Amino acid sequence: MAISIGNFTIDSKSKTFIIAELSANHGHDINIAKETIKAAKEAGADAIKLQTYTADTITIDCDNDYFKIKSGTIWDGRTLYDLYKEAYTPWEWHEELINYANEIGLICFSSPFDKTAVDFLEGLNVPAYKVASFEITDIPLIEYIASKGKPVIISTGIATLGEIDEAVQACRRVGNDQIILLKCTSSYPAKIEDANLLTMKNLKETFNVEVGLSDHTLGVTVPIVSVALGAKVIEKHFILDKSIGGPDASFSLDKNEFKLLVDSVRDAEKALGKVDYELNEKMLRSREFSRSLFVVKDIKKGEIFTEENVRSIRPGYGLKPQYIKTILGKKARQNITKGSPLSWDIIE
Repeated sequence: MAISIGNFTIDSKSKTFIIAELSANHGHDINIAKETIKAAKEAGADAIKLQTYTADTITIDCDNDYFKIKSGTIWDGRTLYDLYKEAYTPWEWHEELINYANEIGLICFSSPFDKTAVDFLEGLNVPAYKVASFEITDIPLIEYIASKGKPVIISTGIATLGEIDEAVQACRRVGNDQIILLKCTSSYPAKIEDANLLTMKNLKETFNVEVGLSDHTLGVTVPIVSVALGAKVIEKHFILDKSIGGPDASFSLDKNEFKLLVDSVRDAEKALGKVDYELNEKMLRSREFSRSLFVVKDIKKGEIFTEENVRSIRPGYGLKPQYIKTILGKKARQNITKGSPLSWDIIE
């Protein structure tokens, strides 16, 4: 099933849809946000993604132990409210950022984190929705998102197979089969050895959907490998300059790194190509370097071909080596000089 997001169509034969995740990488300056969108376009991204929440829509202002981060992340010791107050993208920026992205030819959509965010984004006519890993268990929210009839990209970072199934069924229950599942490792940053990209192939087979990668590893190795395993969407955090700082800066790619990612993914797509056993002109010329049967000692007319006077050697102008057993013991029809390729017409 082909899924269209803006002017980009995603299916089994399409190129990979590459998303630059803006997230918190704007330093609470809309001009930095716009410069980041421009840089993402210049780096080759197909889309820029926002996150639509406030500290109050995603959590509450409470500092008891339940709301303190202590799970081995780079944000340990902070409260959820404090983190999200720093990380959120002001809602009053959204329309300007979406319009700016569209003006420069970049698709722009967002991750809503509650129903009010969905309603807000509907008013801005976004072309798709992303469900973040930590929201995959909020089935009522996923149903509400899917009910809008737009493509739904779902990260699976913290979900069991059963919970992924519940999320997929939530979309299908409201008549939306435009689902893309992203393999995600919800560690910030994530270790390469925890990527387990083979899971992505299994997701495609299990749920009959297109799949991709939401990547939090450092560098570009994991996204490149994911393309070879069928990733049709890659999402990676993008930052204009790491000196901007912020909660996500340490595992985000700057412009040069992101361009390397895009170029490498496009090269990987070219390398995959298609199933093809035809030989082009250059390959055919290279066959000259293959082995074939040559006369390696002068042979007189009537002399018998032996392993001493006929060998399989390079280049490839003589008979194929597979005929050696047929030829040995037969006689030469004419005098043959050393270095002559063997052919049927000189064999009795």
